[in-house]
Amino acid sequence: MTETIRNYLTIDVEDYFHVSAFEDISPPDTWSMRECRVESNTDLILDILDENNTKATFFILGWVADRYPHLTRSIADRGHEIACHGYLHQRVALMARDQYRQDIRRAKGLLEDQSGQAVNGYRAPSYSITRQTCWAFDELIAAGFTYDSSIFPMRHDYYGIPDWPRFAGYAVKNGDNWIAAPRVDSAETAIREIPITTLNLAGKNLPIAGGGYFRLLPYHLTRWGLQQINNKEQRPFVFYLHPWEFDPHQPRMAGARIKSRFRHYLNLDRTEARFRALLRDFKFGPIEAV
Repeated sequence: MTETIRNYLTIDVEDYFHVSAFEDISPPDTWSMRECRVESNTDLILDILDENNTKATFFILGWVADRYPHLTRSIADRGHEIACHGYLHQRVALMARDQYRQDIRRAKGLLEDQSGQAVNGYRAPSYSITRQTCWAFDELIAAGFTYDSSIFPMRHDYYGIPDWPRFAGYAVKNGDNWIAAPRVDSAETAIREIPITTLNLAGKNLPIAGGGYFRLLPYHLTRWGLQQINNKEQRPFVFYLHPWEFDPHQPRMAGARIKSRFRHYLNLDRTEARFRALLRDFKFGPIEAV
């Protein structure tokens, strides 16, 4: 068991019909008509974390918090960090800047009112802060966020900045652009950036730390990759999961594309057991505590 490094455990609290893979068949105006399962699935995660004496950062979607305010309070009361996943689960590139501004501020205020704690962290839906949407950092700083965990240093059809540093640092404004930096001075416009962890093999960044990749890869490969980061590189990793990934009996989304169905439904019945193994094999904490 790796005991010397405490890693970041993050849960993106959204339901199965919110995911970007289904955005073309599940627009927000249909969400209220769908069977919600996020409450019971999040409760399962909370119980598992309690059993393992582990705390995490919960990036909560504002839409979920609006409908289940007691869920936000329960997460906070059980000692976890409350962070923001926006209000509507829409990729940043699909929103005008004023829409984005209203979305993040609405969600942040709601979560702070419900939890009674400052909400300092943000994660974009589908990790969708890219080179084309770095203007989002200006809005996050103006809204009062002190850190972001949206950048995935790899290529994907929905997200990714492949050349971004793999470990925590800062996003710093440089003219009209934003660049990565290991540290900042007080005169710079900057926000702490906690990127999603990748494993570098042969000079290429590979996904290793959560979501569909956790369900796709055999657990022993995931464990090996994460141990490389802790033991060889001596760095903490950022791990992420969603409540719907613990729910093999969730309703199937009619009309979804084949690739989307594969990504979403693969090995849902194995998530819980693998998650329990992960908590035994590694040490975790919330982002702010780590």
